[in-house]
Amino acid sequence: MSDDEFDGHLQELRRGTLVLASLRLLREPGYGYGLLEQLSAAGFPTDANTLYPLLRRLEKQGCLVSAWNTDEARPRKFYRTSEAGIRLADILIRDVEAIAAAAKKLP
Repeated sequence: MSDDEFDGHLQELRRGTLVLASLRLLREPGYGYGLLEQLSAAGFPTDANTLYPLLRRLEKQGCLVSAWNTDEARPRKFYRTSEAGIRLADILIRDVEAIAAAAKKLP
């Protein structure tokens, strides 16, 4: 099997970790395009068609809060991880670590 044949599985795994990565990075306020760049630099490449719906969903769930910055020439919506989002990120990181440890124990 070539690596290309595994792309679907890798994409599923990355999609799940994108929530965790976004919540962790947005502990400092950021906007969508900047977050795309941060995610890519951190090893979580994604595209805008995936990220923006995720941000809206996390905001609707109360994990992110947002505000428009109109001080610049082009208004930008800034996001920040809420207290609920911080708690969720902490739970997710513990779970990821537990899953990784369990996977390493497998033969």
